[in-house]
Amino acid sequence: MAHFDTEYQRLEASYSDSPPGEENLLMHVPEGAKSQWHHIENLDLFFQRVYNLHQKNGFTCMLMGEIFELVQLLFVVGFTVFLANCVDYDILFANKFVNHTDSSKVTLPDAFLPVDVCSARIRDNAFVIFVMIISGVFWLHRLVKFIYNVCCYWEIRSFYINALKMTMSELPYATWQEVQARIVEIQKEHQICIHKKELSELDIYHRILRFKNYMVAMVNKSLLPVRFHLPVLGDFVFYTRGLKYNFELIFFWGPGSLFENEWSLKPEYKRGGNKHELADRLASRILWIGIANLLLCPVILVWQILYAFFSYTEVIKREPGSLGARCWSLYGRCYLRHFNELDHELMSRLSKGYKPASKYMNCFLSPLLTVVAKNVAFFAGSLLAVLIALTIYDEDVLAVEHVLTSITLLGVCITVCRSFIPDKHMVVCPEQLLRVILAHIHYMPDHWQGNAHRYETRDQFSQLFQYKAVFILEELISPVVTPIILIFCLRRKSLEIIDFFRNFTVEVVGVGDTCSFAQMDIRQHGHPAWMSAGKTEASIYQQAEDGKTELSLMHFAITNPQWQPPQETTHFISQLKERVQREATGASSDTHPLSQSESEPRSLVANLLAGPSTLGSVHFGSLTNPAGMSDCASALRSLSPISSSLHMRGSLNAAHRAPINTSATSKGMAGSGTDARTVSSGSSIWEGQLTSLVLSEYASTEMSIHAVYMHELHKQQSRGELSRHTWHRQESDESCDSVPDEVTSQPNPHSKYFPRSHTFPTTVPSPSTIPTSASATSSTTMGQEGAASHSGTQRRYSGPTTDSVGAGGKIVRSARVPMGGWAEEGQAASRQHGPLPEETSEDEMPPHIHKIT
Repeated sequence: MAHFDTEYQRLEASYSDSPPGEENLLMHVPEGAKSQWHHIENLDLFFQRVYNLHQKNGFTCMLMGEIFELVQLLFVVGFTVFLANCVDYDILFANKFVNHTDSSKVTLPDAFLPVDVCSARIRDNAFVIFVMIISGVFWLHRLVKFIYNVCCYWEIRSFYINALKMTMSELPYATWQEVQARIVEIQKEHQICIHKKELSELDIYHRILRFKNYMVAMVNKSLLPVRFHLPVLGDFVFYTRGLKYNFELIFFWGPGSLFENEWSLKPEYKRGGNKHELADRLASRILWIGIANLLLCPVILVWQILYAFFSYTEVIKREPGSLGARCWSLYGRCYLRHFNELDHELMSRLSKGYKPASKYMNCFLSPLLTVVAKNVAFFAGSLLAVLIALTIYDEDVLAVEHVLTSITLLGVCITVCRSFIPDKHMVVCPEQLLRVILAHIHYMPDHWQGNAHRYETRDQFSQLFQYKAVFILEELISPVVTPIILIFCLRRKSLEIIDFFRNFTVEVVGVGDTCSFAQMDIRQHGHPAWMSAGKTEASIYQQAEDGKTELSLMHFAITNPQWQPPQETTHFISQLKERVQREATGASSDTHPLSQSESEPRSLVANLLAGPSTLGSVHFGSLTNPAGMSDCASALRSLSPISSSLHMRGSLNAAHRAPINTSATSKGMAGSGTDARTVSSGSSIWEGQLTSLVLSEYASTEMSIHAVYMHELHKQQSRGELSRHTWHRQESDESCDSVPDEVTSQPNPHSKYFPRSHTFPTTVPSPSTIPTSASATSSTTMGQEGAASHSGTQRRYSGPTTDSVGAGGKIVRSARVPMGGWAEEGQAASRQHGPLPEETSEDEMPPHIHKIT
C-alpha cells in the first residue's frame, strides 16, 4: 500500500444527527430529572450488550447458554483425562479376562480402574498436570467473566423492561429495527448520550461495529496477510478464528493496542511525524504476540483437536456427508460484509445465497470421479446388503469380530460416494446461478461474469464458499500457522497498518474515532466506476474497492429508512432509486408473466417483478429493458419463499397500515421514506412477526434489485473504458492483486489471487459469453453533482483524480444474448480494448493538502 501522509482529522457532525448549531451541545439535565440511563460512559459496550441480548433471545436464554459453556469446558477436560488415565482398555477390548465370583458377563464398570490407581496415574503424568492447570486457570477466568456478564446483562434486562418497555418474552419476536427505533426515541428523554441531543441509526451502528468496520476496510484494501501462494497448493486463503482473534488483540483491545479505549485511538497514532517509531513498536509487539502463540501452540492444538472431536464426531456418525457440505468461510463473511452491517443482517443475506451457491459448486463435479463413485458405491452396497441380510437371519452375526465395524464403514463409504454423484434430473446454468448468488451476496469480481463455467472462477469462489471439512482442518492447524503469519507476514506490514489507521480514522462528535470508510461518504471514498463519477474526490488510494462504499450506502439506507443522510448522499440515493424505478416502470408495460418451475414456490422477488395486485402499484418489472426482464427475474428468484405471508399481505396492510395508501407504499419502496420496518407489530405476536417478515423481505428484495442493477451498470461502464488505472502494492503487499496474463504481455505470478474488481481488469469476453447487459439508459453515467460541504475541517491527501468512467470514453453497446451466455448467430459484434497505460506509483504523486470548509 502506498504511503499516505496526512494528519488525523476531526469530523464535525458530517451527518445531520443534530440540528444546526447543536453539534457540540452538552445537554444539562436537572438532578431530579436524571434517570438511571442518563450519561452512559461506555456506549460502545452498552449498545453491544443491548444488541447481543436481543440476538440471544433474552436474558434467560443468554444465561443458560453461558452456564452450559462453562459446563462444556469442564466436561471436555475432565472426560479426556478420565479416558486417558482411568480406563483399562485391555478389559474393554476383551484382551484380558475378568475373574468374577459368579458367571455374569463383563460390564462396563469392570473396565474402570480403581480411584487410587487412577489418581496415581494422573499424578505421575506431568503433561496431564500441566494441561489441567492451564485449563483450570482458563476456566476460572471464564467463570469470573461469566459472573461479570450476568451483572451487566441484568442491567441491560432492566433497560429493556423499564426504558424500552419491552419484556423478555416479547424480545424473541421483536426485530432489531424496532428495538433501535425505541433507543433513538428514548434518547430525547433519558439522554443516554450527553454529547448529542438526538441519536441516529448510524451512531448506534458505529458504536456496535466500530472495530468490525476497520476489519472490513482492511480486508477490502488487501492490508491483512490472508492470501498466499504455495508451489504445491497454489493460491489459497487462510483466515481462521484464531488468526482473527490475534488481529483484534493487536489492533483494538489487547495490551499495548492502537486504541486507548473502545472509542478513541491513541493520540500518538493520530500524528504522522513519528510513524516509523510507532511502526517499529508495533512490529516488536506483533513479534512477542507471535512468540506467545508459538509457546502456547501445544496446549491450543490439543484443545482444538479435543473440541473438534467432541463436537463433530456425533454429527459425522449421524450424517457422514456433512463434511462434504459447504459453508461460507470466515474470509468470505468479511469480504462480503457491507460497512455498517450487523451480524444478523449479514447472515440473513448469506443464508439466502447458500442454496444457489451450493448448486453452482455442484456444477463442477468431475465426470471421472462420478464414474468411480458410482462403482465404489455399487460394490460397497453389495457387501452391506449381504451383511444386513445375514444379521436379519441371525443376530449372532453381530457378535463376530469387526462385523458391526464393517457395516458402519460401508455405510459411511456409500454416503460419501453419493455426494459425488449428481442428480441426473438436475439441469443447471452456471451463469444464471452466479447472477442469483450476486443478488444476495452483492459483491463479485468483474471477470466472473461471463466466465462462470470456468474452473478458475469456481476455485476463486471456493475461497468464499469452502467445504466444511476444509473449515475444520484450517481451525485445527490454526495454532501452528497463526504464529508464522504473525511473525513473518503481519510484522512486515506494520508501517502500512500505522498509515492506515491514521489516514482512515475520523473523530465524529458523539461517537468517537471511527473508520472513515464506515461514514459511507461518496465524496471521500466513492469510486468513479460505481456511479460516483463527478461526485467523488477520492484518489485511487482512498477509493473503496468493488463498489463497497456505494453498495454499503444503499444497504444501510434501505435497511434503516428513517436515517437522514447528508445532502449529497441523499441525492445519490434518491437518484439511483429513481433510475431503477423509472426503468422498471417503463419496462413493466411490455413485460410478460414470469414462468416459474412448479417445484419452486413463488417468491417475493417474483411477485415484485410480476406486479401482483397484493403489492399495489409497486412494479419492478426489469432492471434494464423488457428483453432482459426474465433474466433479472431469474437472477433474483432465490429469496426465501413466504407465499403464505404474501397471501395475507392485503389483510395485514388493511389492519395495521390503513393510512398508508398504494402510492405511499410505492414511494417507500423507491425512496425508503416510510418507517415501514419500525411500525407497531400489531395485536398479536404472530401477526407482528409475520408483518416484520414480509417487510424484511421487501427490504432484502429492494437491495437485491439495486445490487444487480449497480453491477450491470458498472459492467457496461467498464466495457466502455479505453484505459484504466491499476493499483499495485509491489513492495508493501506481496499478495496484492495485479493484471492477469490476458491483459498484459508480461506474466504475473499473482494473477490468480482473489481479484478486486477495478484492480483486476480482464479482456472483454467474446460475444458468446457476454451475459445480459443493462439497457442503453443504464449505460449513461449519473449527472454530476457538486458535493455539499462538511462543517469543520478535514485534511486529506488528494492525488490526481482518475477520469470518471464513461466521461471521455465511448460506450460500446453489445448485442443482447440469453442468460446462459450463448449468443445467436450474427447478433453480437466483437470489440477490443485499447492498451493499458503504464501506472504511476502513488508515492510519486505530489502531496496535496485539501482543506474542506
